[in-house]
Formats: sequence, structure tokens, C-alpha cells
Amino acid sequence: MNQAIIRDMPALYPELLDKSSEIGFQMPSDQYIGTLLKTLVASKPVGNFLELGTGIGLSLSWMLDGMDNASKLTSIDNDGSLIAIAKEFFATEERLRLECQDGTTWIKQNQHKKFDLIFADAWPGKYDLLDETLGMLKSGGFYVIDDMNPQSNWPDGHADKATALITELDNRKDIKLTKMDWSTGVIVAVKL
Repeated sequence: MNQAIIRDMPALYPELLDKSSEIGFQMPSDQYIGTLLKTLVASKPVGNFLELGTGIGLSLSWMLDGMDNASKLTSIDNDGSLIAIAKEFFATEERLRLECQDGTTWIKQNQHKKFDLIFADAWPGKYDLLDETLGMLKSGGFYVIDDMNPQSNWPDGHADKATALITELDNRKDIKLTKMDWSTGVIVAVKL
């Protein structure tokens, strides 16, 4: 098996990579987490999905590629310039709602919403408001985080935060999880 052979890449993904390089975007999700997200959302027909941390839209392209036509995806980022780029790339995508808003504020205002999968790729929903975020998952819903292995761009003290988050997730009784030393370090949890 060669995981680097990916035959079903979203059509926009290479263009998004080029744009990332052009603007110097330094926090792209890799194609491995993309393939995982695509597979997970495909398992939830007529699903409702949430991405916290749109970035330029790399992971977003994979998620949309895995969704059926009746599914919906909300993606949140607090960087207006990145959301503007994502809106250009995904302008015709009717299943998508892009919002430029602080993730913490958005989570607090949307506790009543329920999701089949939450990809928490930003501080809010991962290191902040974890209980609230997991509370928005439907039973059987997936919670996915990446960048759990040490990264070269981590500030001092971040490794301790990552370790504490992993320990907290390990000790929760409302999820079952798998930790994967793969891609950038991925955790997939399922809400009980």
C-alpha cells in the first residue's frame, strides 16, 4: 500500500495549493487529513458538517468532495482575507456557508446546532470551548483534530497544551477515540 497515491483529489485542491504558495499561507492541511475527512463525511448522507478554521479552503475542498448533494457544511474563520479567497474559489457551492467570525463567539452563539462531523482546525473548538464543541455533535458524530504531533511553527509551551488536550480527550466518557501517529498527528473521536 502506498498512501501517497491519491487518485480522487478534489478538482480545486491543486489551485488552492498554488494560491497558498502565492500568498505565503503557512498553515495548510495536508492531503492525508483531506482524504480522511472526505471519507468520514461520505459516511454521513444528508449530513450537517462544521469546520472551525477555514484557512484558505484546502480541507474544505476535501469535505465538499465527499458530501452528497443534500448535505450542508458551515466553515468559520476569523481572517477576512482568507474567507474572501475561499469565497472566490467556492462561489457556486450551494451546500456551503462560509462565515468570517471569531470561532469562540460563533460556538457560544450556536450551541443549539447539531453536527454529524466537526473538524476543529483552530484554537476554538480544540483548545477552547471543548465541552461546548463536543456538545454540538450528534450521537455517532465525528470530532476530528489534526496537528497533534509537534510542529515546527508551535510557539513555546504549545506542546504542553497539546499533551493536556490529548489527556483530557482520553479521559472523557462521552466519546470513543483513536489517536493516529499519521499525517500531522490526528485524533478521531465518535460521540456516544
